[in-house]
Amino acid sequence: MRLSSLLAVAAFATEATVGAASSSSTACGCTNPLVRKEWRTLSTSQKKEYIKAVKCLASKPSQTGGIYDGAKSRYDDFVATHIVNTDLVHFVGFFQAWHRVFVNQYEQDLRNLCGYSGAQPYWNWSLDSESEESFLASPLFDPVTGFGGNGPYINSTGWTNITRQIPDNLGGGCVTDGPFVESKWKCNMGPVKNTTYNPRCMPRDISPAFAISKLNQSRVDWTLEADSYYEFDIRVEGGITVPTHGYHGGGHLGIGGNLGEVGDVYTSPGDPLFYMHHANMDRLWNKWQHKDWTVRQKDIGGPDTQFAYPFDFFGEVAYKNITIDYVMNFDNLIPDRQYYTVKEVMDIQGGTLCYKYKE
Repeated sequence: MRLSSLLAVAAFATEATVGAASSSSTACGCTNPLVRKEWRTLSTSQKKEYIKAVKCLASKPSQTGGIYDGAKSRYDDFVATHIVNTDLVHFVGFFQAWHRVFVNQYEQDLRNLCGYSGAQPYWNWSLDSESEESFLASPLFDPVTGFGGNGPYINSTGWTNITRQIPDNLGGGCVTDGPFVESKWKCNMGPVKNTTYNPRCMPRDISPAFAISKLNQSRVDWTLEADSYYEFDIRVEGGITVPTHGYHGGGHLGIGGNLGEVGDVYTSPGDPLFYMHHANMDRLWNKWQHKDWTVRQKDIGGPDTQFAYPFDFFGEVAYKNITIDYVMNFDNLIPDRQYYTVKEVMDIQGGTLCYKYKE
């Protein structure tokens, strides 16, 4: 199954704090946080430096010790880790915390292994979601200063391996322009839950109508109005009380459609746009947290088991509610560190993490 079959909803996060949070962050060792900026605010040279670092990561050797046959590079380590953990870290209460650490490690590797001087950028997709035309014209899809655009159209209507069709998809084939065309970029694992070596091109299947319906500012504002993390995460991921895609699925499926790599729930990090999308989601979670930081720096909840209540789309599943002491597993992705507690990453300037967002 692709993300269109499993990802019945979406995800989210904004700028770090000053005030009380900054003093506690300083005490914890975060005195010079990296500043994550929106892609369109970067200079052309900064954009090119980032793209160069991403491609550099794909040239560095895997650090996962040959555990995954398809992991031929350090970039692949992230894809493999996501593949094997997908069924453990989506539609659970620690979904956003797990991905916060995942993106942070990616950012650190870009800097430490590939000499990238900046922070992980984010894509504020709401700025491009006023119309289908504005979405397709997003600077993220620019072939020279962005990630390239769509693949050629493939009519996947009626395909039996796609159980949830994304309407009005415009692509499906390999990207045809930009820095990640087939001659310059390979997806080495997948599709779906498969870590064996299978080099192939990177497809995109942009569905602008679907994307803007989930990523527009009104949807974001409504998500940020949630009174608790429990409700906030349901609005991000979707659940039985919000039986539709949130902006997590909106980003993945709006770009990935039926056949695109970023729309595959398992191998979605194979498209570098994954990190732009999840950085924005993290920005929004951080923004929600700081609407009431005193309370929300400790506010977490939801099941420890995928598709348990309130995500029980397929029937009742046994579960326990997570707390800030819940332990998250990252297998062999992070050098010298396999586990993080949720508590350690609730504050993006708490010492374990050290970055902020510029609006």
